[in-house]
Amino acid sequence: MSDERTIRGNDRTEQLGKAGIGRLLLKFSVPAIVGMLVQSLYNVVDRIFIGNGVGALGLAGATVSFPFMLVFMAFSMMIGIGGSALLSISLGEGKTDYAERVLNNSFVLVIIVSVCLTALGLAFLDPLLRFIGASDAVLPYARSYMRIILFGAILNGVGFGLNNFIRGEGNPRIAMMTMLIGAVLNTILDPIFIFALDMGIEGAAWATIISQGVSAIWVLAYFFGKKSHLSLKPSFMTPRKDIILRIIAIGSAPFAMQLASSVLNTILNKQLYTFGGDTAISAMGIIHSVTMLILMPIFGLNQGSQPIIGYNFGAKNYKRVVRAAELAILAATAIVVIGWLGTRFFSGAIISAFAGGNEELVRIGSYAMRIFFSMFPLVGFQIVASSYFQAVGKPRHALVLSLSRQVLFLIPLLFILPRFFGLEGVYGASPVADVLSSLVTGAFFIAELRTMRRTA
Repeated sequence: MSDERTIRGNDRTEQLGKAGIGRLLLKFSVPAIVGMLVQSLYNVVDRIFIGNGVGALGLAGATVSFPFMLVFMAFSMMIGIGGSALLSISLGEGKTDYAERVLNNSFVLVIIVSVCLTALGLAFLDPLLRFIGASDAVLPYARSYMRIILFGAILNGVGFGLNNFIRGEGNPRIAMMTMLIGAVLNTILDPIFIFALDMGIEGAAWATIISQGVSAIWVLAYFFGKKSHLSLKPSFMTPRKDIILRIIAIGSAPFAMQLASSVLNTILNKQLYTFGGDTAISAMGIIHSVTMLILMPIFGLNQGSQPIIGYNFGAKNYKRVVRAAELAILAATAIVVIGWLGTRFFSGAIISAFAGGNEELVRIGSYAMRIFFSMFPLVGFQIVASSYFQAVGKPRHALVLSLSRQVLFLIPLLFILPRFFGLEGVYGASPVADVLSSLVTGAFFIAELRTMRRTA
């Protein structure tokens, strides 16, 4: 049976170097996009239920908790994306045994990091929530929400982090099912816990961690079962310094990007409260949900293109690497343009769905949305081009480009623009950063493609 599994696994991975790039990109990206889209739809529905079932303060409580959750996501992405990129490169080089050790070391690393984050979060919950922008009115909601979410950190780490490896070994449909199972279950449980059982914001948190638990069980069943090419083996779980350091190095870009997002959202919450109060924070929570609804398909596109780019880079098929990157950028740009059109023409209707009849929230939110998304068509290129360097194992380039928007431009702009334009400056910092970071990313990416074409 193990020989049959190896043959099936080899067939799946070898297609990465032989099948047509367009067909491969569809095969690997569509399941990831569907999974990510469903996941982001859950986030939208979750905020709608909180906004209508708990109110604006509940929505603000979930929003100010977001930087906290981004820290968990940062570590999951560092291990999951870094490890799966290393796995794809290793498979392209024909190093199956090494790839399996990468998977097992990543699993151990996820467990250790998740336990540490949970312990630290519970020990310093209130000070951390105040630091990231929770006011006296919002703190009780944020505390109730995060106290439960923290216990699900290990479940999220396994379900979200290790799911990248299912896709990386060439099984994107199973990876899509991981996302679908968690998102659909969460959407079902939300109204039951929030409305039927009258659990308020705690109900939303319980719905989240139960769904994460089911997704984690699904992922573990895959790798301990017979469908996977690679598997979890206790004998391969002994941490190896060389593997862990490579995982961290390759995963440093998404890790730093998510960590920067946490810092950014902390600063953003404080600036929003200073210039607009809790209502401005609630409005930004809605905008974040809509943003993720648009960007999640691009993240799915990245996840689908990464094994194709990584495998062919490892196999030195550079023409295929370039073609995959170009097609991914075109698709990402189409996605963000559609999203931009929606936010331009339907901003009021979108905000109203979350507002629960709060007219002030609708007024502030719809105006903020039009400003925030004004340069959004550039974002697809910036995300995919930055992730390209990660897929080919160039963490320094990926790190610089991933951080350019948030650290180099957006954080300084959040301090500068509000001094001149008030709340409009807080919302306007994002589109200015979109333009500047796209210019920087374009310079790096064009130079890289020229080098790749000469080498091909």
